[in-house]
Amino acid sequence: MTFPSSGKVTLRTNLADYPVTMALKSGAVSSDLVQFDFAGPKTANEGFKPMVREGAFVAGELAIATYLQAKAWGKKLVALPAPIVSRFQHHTIAYDSRYGELAPKDLEGKCVGIRAYSVTTVMWVRGILQHEYGVDLNSIRWMTVEDPHVAEFIDPPSCTRVAPGEKLETLLQEGKLAAAVLGDKLPDVASVKHLIPDPQRAAQAWSERTGVRPINHLFCVHEDLPKERPDVVREIYRMLMESHAAAPESARATMAPFGLEANRRGIQMAIDFSMQQGLLPRKLTVDELFDDVTRGL
Repeated sequence: MTFPSSGKVTLRTNLADYPVTMALKSGAVSSDLVQFDFAGPKTANEGFKPMVREGAFVAGELAIATYLQAKAWGKKLVALPAPIVSRFQHHTIAYDSRYGELAPKDLEGKCVGIRAYSVTTVMWVRGILQHEYGVDLNSIRWMTVEDPHVAEFIDPPSCTRVAPGEKLETLLQEGKLAAAVLGDKLPDVASVKHLIPDPQRAAQAWSERTGVRPINHLFCVHEDLPKERPDVVREIYRMLMESHAAAPESARATMAPFGLEANRRGIQMAIDFSMQQGLLPRKLTVDELFDDVTRGL
């Protein structure tokens, strides 16, 4: 890919609306070097598959598990140490108590619903279940809804696709799933409960012990951009930081920090979990996820 050798660059970008991106997307944070063409879908994860399979976007957010897979399979992307979405994950897995009380270890031998095997939230949840609660992940039947973003990845034999049109929330409430990873908001049903008791407190204690705030999405660019226009990549990073700083304190308090060293431990954990769960064809290092320009931001 070729970029102008000087002057302003327009980048087709996939970036959703979050408190930490609003100043950037509204134009309150602007630049003489970078013009973003926000051409991505309203829900960013719908743009991840086109980004890694078709090169549909030159820049934008990408789920960290998807990025790890993209890097391992040689996609022409490089990350900036700029988290766009990060959150604790303990609260995202639920069960329906009408079918009996359930603890994490009780998942062994049962069916658990997930959007896709390679989804970042699912990667984090599986790692937490394995390392914090001693769950044998290989004993679980994973019921999936979607294909992986990276075409080269093939779901393991432990995965089964639900019937077209079936929703995880419905299957959970019908007792066809023991648990499901549903994300931030659980169904408004009294019997649907968090699998991990008091998940926010558990997540805070886990974070304090491990020194990790899980990253969901990192900002990435086509690998040729920092090679041809390192000034533009540094400007993107400045703009992302300024937009982040303009967000309400309540939003910034939930985010992973900017910078490689501040996130090294968390990125290493994401690599380790991904390897243990069979998501990667080879072991990656933290440093190879960045290049000489982005590593120093």
